[in-house]
Amino acid sequence: MSIKLLLDKAHVPGIRGFEVYRREGGYRSVEKALKMQPADIVEEVKKSGLRGRGGAGFPTGMKWSFIAKPEGVPRHLVCNADESEPGTFKDRYLMEFIPHLLIEGMIVSSFALGSNTSYIYIRGEYDWVSDILEEAIAEARKNGFLGKNIQGSGFDCEMYVHRGAGAYICGEETALIESLEGKRGNPRIKPPFPAIQGVWARPTVVNNVETLAAVVPILNMGGEEYAKIGVGKSTGTKLISACGNINKPGIYEIDMTISVEEFIFSDEYCGGIPNGKRLKACIPGGSSVPILPANLLLTTAKGEKRLMNYESLSDGGFATGTMMGSGGFIVLDEDQCVVKHTYTLARFYRHESCGQCSPCREGTGWMEKILKSIEEGKGKMSDIDLLWDIQRRIEGNTICPLGDAAAWPVAAAIRHFRDEFEWHVNNPELSQKENYGLRHYADELHVPVTA
Repeated sequence: MSIKLLLDKAHVPGIRGFEVYRREGGYRSVEKALKMQPADIVEEVKKSGLRGRGGAGFPTGMKWSFIAKPEGVPRHLVCNADESEPGTFKDRYLMEFIPHLLIEGMIVSSFALGSNTSYIYIRGEYDWVSDILEEAIAEARKNGFLGKNIQGSGFDCEMYVHRGAGAYICGEETALIESLEGKRGNPRIKPPFPAIQGVWARPTVVNNVETLAAVVPILNMGGEEYAKIGVGKSTGTKLISACGNINKPGIYEIDMTISVEEFIFSDEYCGGIPNGKRLKACIPGGSSVPILPANLLLTTAKGEKRLMNYESLSDGGFATGTMMGSGGFIVLDEDQCVVKHTYTLARFYRHESCGQCSPCREGTGWMEKILKSIEEGKGKMSDIDLLWDIQRRIEGNTICPLGDAAAWPVAAAIRHFRDEFEWHVNNPELSQKENYGLRHYADELHVPVTA
């Protein structure tokens, strides 16, 4: 059975309210933190090995240690709840079902960072979740865990929910900060980094919902104990949003020692693929990470079983690996068309590009048009090479990672499924038929049968 640190109390009746959450041990980490030195809390987070759960996987304790501490200048903690990555919905689950866990983690983190005013920047579409958070914050304030002189400690902390306007780009921390300040959500050129000049040019740390929630068990159990869960540099537990062609879509908390194969096919997790179909491919970390065909998904470049963690998923680089990302796990069965799905993702990234950088602004539009042409059976063989060239010119040439996020899915689709693109070009009359004529083509793709 998997270890649950974040979701173990999520379905206790009434856990959304303060009284039940408190009865179940809530806010113990705050009481413990207020008796510690802020630097000691940062040290515990470092010992835990916690990595940012929003996608990049950067060590959280190290990020905290970068924050500037100029005399007389306020500092801020900002929670990135702008969960807009296609295939990712685990932060919504935490905020909706156990909101006080996030608030507790933010109070502890605010104390460690010296932030007296903290913000939750939430995705605009999560309107009902915003209301849940507002209510939970009011309950925490009423019970002395927010406001002036928290629990008689002398530490003041206010917390506010700021609703976004539905822009995916605001999931990037500097674009989020721009939006929080009331401006258009365009990413900033770095340096300076937010830890030096963030919200209103003040030192700022931006962390993801899951990351801040994980601070609670880290402080309660100690950083070293937390680090014993998982493997290597993939410590603790990770929330996975599982969807696509699986029998049991949903949110799963894993300890990152299980294999990808076990996660997909065991009854404890995804429960296999419906109707006895074969596994074709998977996007394991949200729409921005490279897709992998079944054979590479289940086995690393070293011939070992691929595990559900940062190092194992990235083994071999993009040639044979992918990324953990935000944990948006999207499974595709043998009937799914990679060209069609790549086109869908390209449409998304073209729509969500802020337009600030020419390679992203122009390149995402070109990729969308070319993929649409290939998908509709109107493409040329040279279009495949043109797509490859365009994504190559976008990657690494933009202010923020949205350019990379748009390029990687296209690159991986061509790298691993080029023959499928060629099939669309060579069989235009079949391209628009049901299942895109790929049912008979599956054997030619050498899709492995996995059970």
